[in-house]
Amino acid sequence: MADSCSPSATPARRAIPGKAWIALIAIVALVALLDPPQAWPTVSFAIGALWHTAPFIAFAVLAVAWLKATGAERLLARAFEGNQVRMVIVAAAIGGLAPFCSCEVIPFIAAMLALGAPLGAVMAFWLASPLMDPAMFAITSGTLGFDFAIAKTVAAVGIGMFGGFATMLAARSPLFADPLRERKRAGGCCGPAKPFEGAPVWRFWTQADRRRTFRDTSLENALFLLKWLALAYVVEALMLHYLPAEAVARVLGGDGLGPIVLGALVGGPAYLNGYAAVPLVDALLAQGMSDGAAMSFMIAGGVSCIPAAIAVWALVKPRVFAAYIGFAFLGALAAGLTWQVIA
Repeated sequence: MADSCSPSATPARRAIPGKAWIALIAIVALVALLDPPQAWPTVSFAIGALWHTAPFIAFAVLAVAWLKATGAERLLARAFEGNQVRMVIVAAAIGGLAPFCSCEVIPFIAAMLALGAPLGAVMAFWLASPLMDPAMFAITSGTLGFDFAIAKTVAAVGIGMFGGFATMLAARSPLFADPLRERKRAGGCCGPAKPFEGAPVWRFWTQADRRRTFRDTSLENALFLLKWLALAYVVEALMLHYLPAEAVARVLGGDGLGPIVLGALVGGPAYLNGYAAVPLVDALLAQGMSDGAAMSFMIAGGVSCIPAAIAVWALVKPRVFAAYIGFAFLGALAAGLTWQVIA
């Protein structure tokens, strides 16, 4: 699952239709009005960046559509069977590959918990899931580099296992006792989720409903990525032009612990969208943001941004939600410190 701040999955259904386009048009119009000479350079920068990213966007769109159309997402349920230690490891490892948006995952996780799946495995999946998926990996590697994408993937799995094993060890404590809220049936941003049942059908094109799913998912995700990345590249162009590099370097630069902690603290509230965050972080890096702060920002933002957090808050009691946020913050710090050393 990669949330609408992030990700993984059918990202097109996570945003409020129209707002990204309105913001994009408004920003370009304001630049044209207040600083006319900068209008075309801003637009051309965004077009060039989109063209450079196009192969990665195409891969992301087709990969997610294939997962949906074949029904391969159903394989996710196997992470919650068998030995609990193995469950935590597998749930963390495949969490980032799950093609669910933040609200689609709610009924799935609720069903797993109701059927007795250990909270540790669920926590591992929850923590890893918003951080990486095929679409996010493609966009991240295309903009921030393959090494950064690999490091973020490793961090996602590591944080998932950390939170999962910590929850498993403390499962009998008051913190994790009786974790579920009373649920009320309510609509979500994704509408009624109807995943394909049974084993995956790899030759999905032989069935009309699966071909339709592939087509609809491709179109929705392509439009989603186009609007958010276009907005992000316009903002990146403006940041590079107007934001003093010295200010960024002074606050988020350097090799100390401070910038990494600050990146983790501001990641959640500043993280508008996982896909849009990638070029924005690229701009901040160009302005002097430290490598460790960039990683802690991406990790903390992915887990604690509003759509991902709501998916957890909707199901569990506040004390379990607090543990989720705590695991995310500690994991972001660890990932930032590690990446600062090896980058």
